[in-house]
Amino acid sequence: MCFTVAIIRKGVLMTAEEYYNSLPPVVQKKRKNPVEPEIPDLFMMNGFVHPALPVIKEEGMELYEWGLIPNWVKDTVSANDIRSKTLNAKGETVFEKPSFSRNVLSHRCLLPVSGFYEWRDFNGTKYPYYIQPEDAPGFLLGSVYDSWTDRSTGETRNTFSIVTTAANPLMEMIHNLKKRMPLIFTQAEAQAWLDPSTTPTQLQQLIKPADERLMKAHTISRTANNAHVNRNFAEIMQRVDYPELNQQSLF
Repeated sequence: MCFTVAIIRKGVLMTAEEYYNSLPPVVQKKRKNPVEPEIPDLFMMNGFVHPALPVIKEEGMELYEWGLIPNWVKDTVSANDIRSKTLNAKGETVFEKPSFSRNVLSHRCLLPVSGFYEWRDFNGTKYPYYIQPEDAPGFLLGSVYDSWTDRSTGETRNTFSIVTTAANPLMEMIHNLKKRMPLIFTQAEAQAWLDPSTTPTQLQQLIKPADERLMKAHTISRTANNAHVNRNFAEIMQRVDYPELNQQSLF
């Protein structure tokens, strides 16, 4: 699962540029929109408010709303209902579920994030963690997208979902109830994910837990547990230790 992320403009743009610069020249030429959209610093953003976040496509970066609305949805009520159920697309079933099966074959994208948040259950108490790259400005998260047009207004909404996988050992310890994590790519894997020629079999091989050595994590303030207060401030990402967790066992 991945419902809460951090998007720091500078790091996200660096991550995106590193990705585009790693592409072969012939692929780089497909980038029609080198101008990056306006991206605010989002220190802790929850998907259930459906923010517009920057996604990487072959032709450039665009802002898409988090919570995929399939193009076959009939009306606004149905669209608003389904988007809270499609923040994530489970990697094990992404080729089967109606909301995602077409999109994983033809509408793939990447979400660059500075990091993401997850919660560990310990003796019935939830402890929040901030997870970030070990040595990089950000993660590239495998995602799928779609465009839905409201027939009553003619408005088109571009939306996306983050693909998830089983947890790696680090994330098993943190997200210790459901044991899930977002699909995190290396540069080479990200290229294959966006490449239109990548076969379904090759795509399935890409959907796997990331190497935990590429990640690091620390506990943060339990203010992060309260969705009813403003958590979008830089200090929310700072380390707060809890002796009862025996923090040393994580590293």
